[in-house]
Amino acid sequence: MPKLSEFKITKEAVDALPATDAVYFDSELKGFGLRVKNGRKTYIIQYRNRDGRSCRLTLGQHGALTPKEARVEARKHLGQVATGSDPVQEARQRKLAETVEELCVSYMIAVRNGLILGKGGKPKKASTIYTDEGRIKRHIVPLLGKRKVRDVTTPDINKFLRDVMAGKTADDVKTGPHGRAIVEGGAGTAARTVGLLGGIFSFAVSEGIIDRNPCQGVKRPADKKAKVRLTPDHYKAFGAALRKSDEDGEFWQVTTALRAIALSGCRYTEITKLQPRELDAEGHALRLQDTKTGESVRPLGQAAIDVLKPRVGNTHYVIYGVKSPEGPYSGLPKALKRVLKNLPPHSKKDFPPLTLKGLRHSYASVAGDLGYSEITIAALIGHSSASVTGRYIHHLDATLIAAADTVSASIWNFMEPA
Repeated sequence: MPKLSEFKITKEAVDALPATDAVYFDSELKGFGLRVKNGRKTYIIQYRNRDGRSCRLTLGQHGALTPKEARVEARKHLGQVATGSDPVQEARQRKLAETVEELCVSYMIAVRNGLILGKGGKPKKASTIYTDEGRIKRHIVPLLGKRKVRDVTTPDINKFLRDVMAGKTADDVKTGPHGRAIVEGGAGTAARTVGLLGGIFSFAVSEGIIDRNPCQGVKRPADKKAKVRLTPDHYKAFGAALRKSDEDGEFWQVTTALRAIALSGCRYTEITKLQPRELDAEGHALRLQDTKTGESVRPLGQAAIDVLKPRVGNTHYVIYGVKSPEGPYSGLPKALKRVLKNLPPHSKKDFPPLTLKGLRHSYASVAGDLGYSEITIAALIGHSSASVTGRYIHHLDATLIAAADTVSASIWNFMEPA
């Protein structure tokens, strides 16, 4: 390898460099260099500003820039340095002028490139990215988008929190020929959106845009949505509503999915996006490839298998779309409301505000009533205390399968009394 002082930056020379972390400087243009880090080759300039401080400015990656183009950029910036300018400081000032909306764009680009990690130290899932984009568009941009990032203070975040809680950004938005986005306020929405804001401002800190995250110290409210728990009488009424819905011509996708969720404790997307190859009836398991907590093997009781197995066919999804059989069924939250209208009249007054998540929580509650431990219940429902999920990822023992059978049979007997 030539001495650094003799290294001339050309395409052939740069391509031939090893992937070992190092910095090389051009032998002809003082201050023009190339940094190799983690296998990436990036053009830089290095200089001393008026205060004698060593500064380094990134010009761009090799490939996006040719050596010739990088050399032209380097000459331009080094010429500015010679006249007393400081390109690094000027770039920092431009960053400081960034608005919250612009910061959100930069953040989402980093997220899509897998540079922002989510739960478990893994890149955020597509569903999480979609949710984040919605919160940015519906809440953050309308209330804070035009503010300069460096001007946002902790009191501003507290006001943002109160405004979202009060429903200031609530809306009913048409998203297409058949789509709507119902934007809600409330404590839960406010808390989750401020959590996202905290991540966005942490990104700004890491990028050197600000020194302190204004979300630090903000107390987020607890989500006061009551956790629904169905009693045996509630399950009986829900079963009657499902049978009435079947009689009235409700889509089989709806009643099948709701029964499967009630009998398995699965998240509703784990059922609506279930693929035939993921249902292992002989092994009494769902072998899910992509869930909120990653790959997961879930014990499945016989009652849930009896509901799902007849629907397995030559389709990509077990519960496929009504209008688009190539895709999964969508619209289950709205369909649940239709089903609940068929509750027996005598039960409507005391029936809780059931959601799809409530069905999952109720399954866990029944398991608790039957005496199963927290770690067993977590394994049954694929909870994010996911050391459990990892523990059973390849093998389900007889104890877990028996537990799933017992819980699903109990719920089925509540819903379908003899």
